[in-house]
Amino acid sequence: MDKLNFLTAGIPLSAKDYKSGFEVLNNMNLDGLELEFVRGVRISDVSKKSVRERDKNFIITAHAPFYVNLNSKEEDKITSSIQRIIETALTAESLGGYSITYHAAYYMEKDPKEVFRKVIEGHNKIFEALNKENSKIWIRPETTGKKTQWGDIDEIIELSKEFERVLPCVDFSHIHAREIGAYNTYDEFCKIFEKIGNGLGDVALNNFHAHIAGIEYTNKGEKQHLNLKNSDFNYKDLIKAFRTFNIKGAIVCESPNIEEDCKLLKDYYLSLN
Repeated sequence: MDKLNFLTAGIPLSAKDYKSGFEVLNNMNLDGLELEFVRGVRISDVSKKSVRERDKNFIITAHAPFYVNLNSKEEDKITSSIQRIIETALTAESLGGYSITYHAAYYMEKDPKEVFRKVIEGHNKIFEALNKENSKIWIRPETTGKKTQWGDIDEIIELSKEFERVLPCVDFSHIHAREIGAYNTYDEFCKIFEKIGNGLGDVALNNFHAHIAGIEYTNKGEKQHLNLKNSDFNYKDLIKAFRTFNIKGAIVCESPNIEEDCKLLKDYYLSLN
């Protein structure tokens, strides 16, 4: 990518559909949106048409359904999880999507190394299907907000080394919640970018996919998303770190007031010029 783009998680709240959503994004000088396939990969033909016919300067990403667990104790649930990720990738790519993300797995009280093997096994099956379709979209497990969920930044970097088209989706708010208040300073944010750059190279820093939101957490990790101004999340230092490393790609705002906080983030980023 040639710049950093600011996307809303779903259609802006002030819009009624995708067509009017892109009008809102244009009026607010925002850069695109993430398709939210929360309970299934479902999007109407009318919506598909609006997404396909958007101004191509708008970036599209997609979030797979939440019912994904590549480490389920039940084999049929693993199969369904794989299928949901495949469907998300193919649907997003058919609409000109840049990248998809998903919460890959839960530990289920198993050894993390064993879980990692299961996650790799699942991704082998995902790419077996996607390669048959000549799919080229980025596939991105997301850093997760609870210690019970597979997906800290180190695990996702290691998984990315295994597959040509896997890169992290870095949810900075999840990392902050998972670590119960840590990773909330400029230096700590810089360490994340350094870790990704050292582990995966410039391709990861020039093709980024991030989630940002205000967040409430307990000693067990993530509880719920908040608006940035109602949270202790230090978005200003994070945006400064994005500038320092000249990150290119997509930031998706997942605050409840999606377009307002998205604009807050972009305006602050532009103010650092």
